[in-house]
Amino acid sequence: MLVLVMAASAMTMSGQTLNLTLDECIRIALNDNPSIIVADMEIQRVDYSKKEVLGQLFPQVNFVANYNRTLAKQTMVMMDQEFKVGTDNQHSVGFQGSLPIIVPALWKSIKLNDNQILQHIEQARSSRLSLVNQVKNAYYALLLARDSKRVIEKNHETALLNASVFQQQYEIGVASEYDATRAKVAATTLEPSILDAENSITALKLQLKVLMGMDVGVDIEPVETLDDFKYKVYENTLNVDTSLVNNTSLRQLDLQTDYLKKALKVQKMSWAPNLNGTINYMWNSMSNGSPFKNFNWNPYSQAGLALTWNLFSGGQRYYKQKQAEIAVREMKWQRENLTRGLNSQVQTQINSIKSDLKQIESNAASVALAEKSDNIIQESFKMGVGTFLQLQDTQNALLGARLSYYQAIYNLLVAQSDLELLLGNAPLSKYGVTTDNKHTK
Repeated sequence: MLVLVMAASAMTMSGQTLNLTLDECIRIALNDNPSIIVADMEIQRVDYSKKEVLGQLFPQVNFVANYNRTLAKQTMVMMDQEFKVGTDNQHSVGFQGSLPIIVPALWKSIKLNDNQILQHIEQARSSRLSLVNQVKNAYYALLLARDSKRVIEKNHETALLNASVFQQQYEIGVASEYDATRAKVAATTLEPSILDAENSITALKLQLKVLMGMDVGVDIEPVETLDDFKYKVYENTLNVDTSLVNNTSLRQLDLQTDYLKKALKVQKMSWAPNLNGTINYMWNSMSNGSPFKNFNWNPYSQAGLALTWNLFSGGQRYYKQKQAEIAVREMKWQRENLTRGLNSQVQTQINSIKSDLKQIESNAASVALAEKSDNIIQESFKMGVGTFLQLQDTQNALLGARLSYYQAIYNLLVAQSDLELLLGNAPLSKYGVTTDNKHTK
């Protein structure tokens, strides 16, 4: 990966072209795309949040310092005589510590943080799956634009050659001026299509570079064509696994359900008492007059236990618990509905792939017939038998057949990529991505 990044930097400086395969584009994107970097940072952030909660199980130590000035001393009455008691100044400094001993709600809340980390790990995996899908579709679109441009250019070259032949025949009186003019027009009308294809290629390259997190100044060029993926398409279609076990939406929903179940347990633990240990070590000083002198420090220390048991809170805990129970039951129905919808989408994608496979076979046969017909007309034309309309019809048929053929391959590749995203089974490990749960260990 570092080699590819360094190569891209060198290409920017030299103005050369970086040739990339689809797998190389995906690896660069998974390494440099900002959304993936942010997703990984979010996992680290939640990991720190878990450590913050764990810190509540450790002793808490505070340094405290207090000063009180008596404005009016207390008066005591004894035997009809009044006495003023107390001192002008009270100072106290020292340390106060506490240690949670029995805190059921806090213990259960730690499990919530584990679940949150797992949710963010799955969200990061979802971001990677989506990015792989976007890169693939952008790469396939770029290949389609390049192959379409190549087909149109080939047709344009043939049209120019035919126009030249018609012009020569017109000059010697064999062809009419109408045929010569129509041949020139036929060649000229293809030029805007070539320009549109070039603009599409430029735009798709920019899109692909943005997805890869690459400098737009780097010139990239795919080294593959749609035909290179043709046989892989059939192999992948035959071996497709339609199980939803890796679907990221279902996995995230399951993690959310698990989170709500753990949150319900935390809510139930709010009924339990809490026991905390306390310890204080302080120094006190009491004096009259100026608060900045006549100090007389005397140490004292305390240790104890503090039991807290909330017996009544106006029904708040009861109704919070009922809300949590309903939320858990809701997730069951949401999962059932989501599973039904996903199965429908999978079947739709499978049907689309089967249709695209048939379309490729049909278009391939159409291309072969169009090429045969074009060869026949070209030979007839050379012998002066074929007419311009016959020539134009076969050229248009051949152009349409070739474009439809590549469009069918593109449609199938995109359908497979979308199915892969839906099933969540993109081979991320193939691109150097690990999906372990090390953050929860």
